[in-house]
Amino acid sequence: MPSSLSAPIQMPVPQQVPVRRALLIASTVFLLVTLSAAQTIGSANTITADPPIPHPSTTPCTIQLYSNFVFANFTPKTFQYTPTCAGPWAKVILVATFSINAGRQFDRTANIWLGNTNIYFGTTAEPSHNVSRVWRIQRDITDYSALLTAAQTGTVQLGNLVNSTYTSILQGDAFVQFYPPDAADPVPVTADQVLPLNSSPGTAGLNTTTDQLAATFTLPTNIERAYLDVFSQSQSNDEFWYTCVPNDVAAELFSCGNTGFRESEVSIDGNPAGFAPVYPWIYTGGIDPYLWRPIPGVQTLNFVPYRVDLTPFAASLNDGNPHTVAVSVFNADSYFSVSAALLIYQDHGSTHVTGGLINNTLAAAPTPTVTENLVMVQGLPRGYVTVMSNRHSIVKGFVNTSHGKVVTSVEQTVYFTNRQHFLLTTTLYVQDITQRTDITATTSTVDSAGTHKMAVVQHWPLTVDISQVTNPDTTINQTTTINQSYQNALTRSDNGTTSFWSVVSNTVSPSDTLEFDSSFNVLGNTGQANTQTYNTSNSTGYCYSRTLTAAGGVLTGVVKGQACSGY
Repeated sequence: MPSSLSAPIQMPVPQQVPVRRALLIASTVFLLVTLSAAQTIGSANTITADPPIPHPSTTPCTIQLYSNFVFANFTPKTFQYTPTCAGPWAKVILVATFSINAGRQFDRTANIWLGNTNIYFGTTAEPSHNVSRVWRIQRDITDYSALLTAAQTGTVQLGNLVNSTYTSILQGDAFVQFYPPDAADPVPVTADQVLPLNSSPGTAGLNTTTDQLAATFTLPTNIERAYLDVFSQSQSNDEFWYTCVPNDVAAELFSCGNTGFRESEVSIDGNPAGFAPVYPWIYTGGIDPYLWRPIPGVQTLNFVPYRVDLTPFAASLNDGNPHTVAVSVFNADSYFSVSAALLIYQDHGSTHVTGGLINNTLAAAPTPTVTENLVMVQGLPRGYVTVMSNRHSIVKGFVNTSHGKVVTSVEQTVYFTNRQHFLLTTTLYVQDITQRTDITATTSTVDSAGTHKMAVVQHWPLTVDISQVTNPDTTINQTTTINQSYQNALTRSDNGTTSFWSVVSNTVSPSDTLEFDSSFNVLGNTGQANTQTYNTSNSTGYCYSRTLTAAGGVLTGVVKGQACSGY
């Protein structure tokens, strides 16, 4: 369902106190790597600096999933998938194109399902009254190859309200490219089974901390590795969760509650098994729609799931009994839209893999610390509200496989802080947010060949500065400046020697001032600008660098390769 607001929220505040969120307009859809139309200076079409997915030089076999689907209501669209491309494959890439005609429409959430497994999650671009938009996304679904070997029904969910007010219709098509291997790109090891937690094509709406998306499986008895891919998308009251504050001050700050902290929790048979930080995605109607024209926020059109390593629990899953895997969202406040898929890797040289869990320091739930430093001045609050969470866990287990004993230790540290500064007067409302999510996750594997490590370090900084000023003529100006980033560094090593590394940095920085009359009707906007810089490289010599700039709703600059001069 759409989560955008059709008009500014008008709060019961003292006379002349500006409304907190004059335009928190947003909605939802889902994607991973985003490809836009040609990067043409002066174009108002949606565009991102995100790169295409690297792929082998072989000629792909292509299967069309659907063509010319029209999304003008809330009825899911189905298609039939037939596996006509013979494997094995070196790379499998989902490609989807979306378009929306000029008019008025919210951003919308989009999902593509194969059977009950989510293979795409993202949100759509909003049109303007004279600009249609077209964009393309890619998602690497090579790890889901096992899912693609069977004929099954697929589903596209892209609910869209079309009437005399909301006039724009969404359309789309999608196909999958299967790349044969070659000497440079051999067949990778992929999951033997891909098991969705969702029982039907559709995300689970988790309204509270105790709500769960859960599935019970009777699994094979020769599992040696397992992972859970988690999508947790904020909706409705939770859409702007990073702007929320503790319940006891929510009313006086004209804000949402449950603090500015959310986190996904993973359990097996009711016991803690992992956790997944929530990325602060902002949709193309979020806070101020002009911020995201033509450059949307980080991953807005194509979400990246968070992968939780469940390998230390492999022996526990191999006992032949049913096991329940579940996901919840800590502090959910109506609601998060959640999907998850369990990826199982089996030992084909054994019918029953034994082993055990050595250590598990995971707590059942996070214990965030909340600090309130607010004072009242002339009956209105000002000061700081901070929420912090610092989690560290080690989960260690072993399996006795056909190729020897394998011991896996998963160590994860996540430091989260959300600090908000408020200043309210009779003519001013200021909310400045500084948020950081710092993640270090290291998987260490010891087997007959030695010690292997994979370390992933991520930083998700977000700053949101919102200032609303009521002018002497009773008009209101809302100025918003945002800096949103996704940084990921991965290193693999074998017996202390680095075998592979990669880095990704994606930053979007928009600003705009909205102008309203005293009834909060939009009069116009000024100062509309945005910049996106995407840099990525790895140890194979691959390097991609792109910076886009925009002003006044059109693309003004493209700089290519600036960060790749050393390659």
